Amino acid sequence: MNKADIIETINGFLVEEFEVDRDTISPEANLKDTLGLDSLDYVDLVVTIEANFGVKLGEADFVGIATFQNFYDLIENKIKVKENA
Repeated sequence: MNKADIIETINGFLVEEFEVDRDTISPEANLKDTLGLDSLDYVDLVVTIEANFGVKLGEADFVGIATFQNFYDLIENKIKVKENA
């Protein structure tokens, strides 16, 4: 899966399942502010990532994740680690 596919998949489920306006999603946008997620929504986000990409995310993974680009990079790196394991 290439980076464009990862971004499209993530943006797609954010729009569909989390009802985020696609126009507010950009690589430099603040993830937390744009999504406006509460703690339960973050659990749903983690479950959705695991279902779509087969990678596990923990609380520590979100440390330093400020923008959508950070989030895309995190998922891409998790997928690479999984594929190389």
